Amino acid sequence: MPSLTLGSVAPDFSLLDQHGQLQSLSKILKNKAVVLYFYPKDETYGCTKEACAFRDTHEVFTDMGAEVIGISADDVSSHERFAKRNNLPFLLLSDPQRKVHQLYGVERGFFGLVSARVTFVIDRQGIIRETFDSLINFEGHVQASLAILKQGHAKS
Repeated sequence: MPSLTLGSVAPDFSLLDQHGQLQSLSKILKNKAVVLYFYPKDETYGCTKEACAFRDTHEVFTDMGAEVIGISADDVSSHERFAKRNNLPFLLLSDPQRKVHQLYGVERGFFGLVSARVTFVIDRQGIIRETFDSLINFEGHVQASLAILKQGHAKS
């Protein structure tokens, strides 16, 4: 379970994306709300299903003024292959030391063997408006994020 709660300020961070470019949360939040999803591993069944669900609704997210960003401990080259193979139009950030995972309280789930799967919806002021934590409800992360964006809570 994440240690950050609704109404908390989302901690800023900078990580490399699948193209080797440094991305920071604060820079992205200047223009858009952010749907930040932590996932266990590239190329696994559940993570591919979740990423493709975000891909298939990506235009809806952008129309609502939100940027989707995935984070896992996989390296940049793994993210690059995963994004290419699945035609992912959003950023995948590499957190190999799991520092951002720790910052957000995203610990290993399932008896410490698998990384947790947690999504945060962050408004343009950097406030967490929604969290969704489920290791097996892959599409639920997308649905919960869309629901809070449709309510207008993350556009502020």
